[in-house]
Amino acid sequence: MRVLVVENMAGSDLGLVGVALSEANIEIDLRQPFSGDSLPDGHDEHDAIVVLGGGQSALDDHTHPYLPDLAALMRSFGDADKSVLGICLGSQLLARGYGASNILGAAREFGWHEVRLTDEATNDPMLGGISAIFPIFEWHSDTFTLPDGAAHLATNGTTSHQAFRMGRAAYGTQFHFEASTAVVEDWNQNFATVIDGIDPTWLARYPDHAAKHAETADAAGLAIARAWVRTIEPSARE
Repeated sequence: MRVLVVENMAGSDLGLVGVALSEANIEIDLRQPFSGDSLPDGHDEHDAIVVLGGGQSALDDHTHPYLPDLAALMRSFGDADKSVLGICLGSQLLARGYGASNILGAAREFGWHEVRLTDEATNDPMLGGISAIFPIFEWHSDTFTLPDGAAHLATNGTTSHQAFRMGRAAYGTQFHFEASTAVVEDWNQNFATVIDGIDPTWLARYPDHAAKHAETADAAGLAIARAWVRTIEPSARE
């Protein structure tokens, strides 16, 4: 099987999703359109798509003109009944692709926060097997409305739409379940100045935050990643 992975900024990381893809011996086709890589014309050459986060908004077409095409590409995978995973910015682009509205600057979260599953998630293939409340890493300020027909899967007090599914297996998660402790620690180093601007106490208090949340968040994130990988179905090719 072959999965298209789209990065939207330097320093993003597949993290636990990469672990799950590797365990399943799935080939990764990595594209970085922010640095000039082209996007495929359609979904035919891939069995699934993963779209990671980024510092831009889902509506920053003037600085990242590939965004409308990426949102449409994600929808094309979902409409073809292929697995889709949009994380953070990726979830916002998936919502855009399915006709929802992006809401900028209305839901600021950073660090590990609790997320609660909805009743619709009880039997969901990706989220149904984990604890109903779990800590997971957040780093965003934007949110979105739910597309028509979406299954609303997760929420919290700051961001109502933490996760949703379109069709069989087109998923958007506002939270960074791919961000293992190792990924978070890399972000602490690589984006220290940005983080200081968000939360000046974060780096100094990081050991306490990690001791409280990291192990549980890592376990939840890997369980979610493995469950999503299990939704990928090989497509027939000539």
